[in-house]
Amino acid sequence: MNESLPLRTVVVDDERLALDELVYLLGQLPDIEIVGQGSDGIQAVGLVEDLEPDVLFLDVQMPGLTGFEAARRIIGQPTAPEIVFVTAFDQYAVDAFAVNAVDYLLKPVEPGRLEQAVERTRRRVATRREEAAPARLTDADLERVVQMVAERQARRDRLALKVGERLMLVHADEVIHASLAGDTITVVTAQLTGVAHYRTLDELQAHLDPAIFWRVHRSHLVNINKIKEIVPWFSRNFLLRMKDAKATEIPVSRAQTKRLRDYLKL
Repeated sequence: MNESLPLRTVVVDDERLALDELVYLLGQLPDIEIVGQGSDGIQAVGLVEDLEPDVLFLDVQMPGLTGFEAARRIIGQPTAPEIVFVTAFDQYAVDAFAVNAVDYLLKPVEPGRLEQAVERTRRRVATRREEAAPARLTDADLERVVQMVAERQARRDRLALKVGERLMLVHADEVIHASLAGDTITVVTAQLTGVAHYRTLDELQAHLDPAIFWRVHRSHLVNINKIKEIVPWFSRNFLLRMKDAKATEIPVSRAQTKRLRDYLKL
């Protein structure tokens, strides 16, 4: 067998910037052939059927079909590829992906970690080419991943906030925005304002859904579903006017402005 054969690769992610970045990073590695790109789970299934790639880099959170739902359909195909999940979940949830024949990448993807995933995949593909073995990702493996991530996600649904001398529980989707000032993280909902028991905004963001809560500025985290108005600001940047009682205006950093423009097709 010729182990130098390139890895036929399909990449699927609904965030264009994330997709482009992963394709770019894969292009820096030897013997990688990008044969297809997609933006949702349904496209992932179709691309695998049509192109029969060796490996599929698959985002977890996508509209239509999630990465897990797409994988369920794909593993039943005779030429199912190795699957590398790509996730924005925090490290605890990422542990769920360490099951047989499944690798993962945590966003933002680090080049060194990507190289490890590719080498691991390359070894498995080489073995399959030699033995004509079927893909090793099974329904049982996938169910374990789904269950573990679902349990982790359920723990994200509520957030404890200190309001005066009381400790209040709010649903995560009630959060409008959060701001860091000094060592204090203030969280605002439509009904109350409280202090979160996290040391950094990164820690708070890890508890929330990364598809909804964006770090638009080093000091601000917003629920993109709770933006009332986008106000043009200087240097082509934006202010976000939020849906809280004060219509708080939150600045968007230069780096996040591009992401916001792409997301809103501005």
